[in-house]
Amino acid sequence: MLNLSHKNLEVYHISMLLVKEVYLLTNDFPKQELYSLVSQIRRAAISVCSNIAEGASRTSPKEKKRFYEVARGSIVEIDTQLEIAISLNYYSKNSDHPVEKYMVSIFRILSKLISNFNVSRTSS
Repeated sequence: MLNLSHKNLEVYHISMLLVKEVYLLTNDFPKQELYSLVSQIRRAAISVCSNIAEGASRTSPKEKKRFYEVARGSIVEIDTQLEIAISLNYYSKNSDHPVEKYMVSIFRILSKLISNFNVSRTSS
């Protein structure tokens, strides 16, 4: 594997942990959800780390910011899908669950990164 800069980012490491926990969590969902809700949640989790990696590889601040915004949007997508899972009794909300802790951390870090691009752009 390549030794690239995104692998040094804390948010990237947390996003990789999120993917693992999402896969473990969704293993317990009903089998009829495998190609719908399970697939959607897993793809969104993969999207988080993929967009963080791609954003980190960009040289343009505008492009970096856009990929980080997409990654943050995927966190919101996972949150919505977990709300659906809760309403279907596939999952019970637990703020101590690693998935929830990782989502909060990733959202917070990405929001800070994104706001830093806004600050540096307006101060130029």
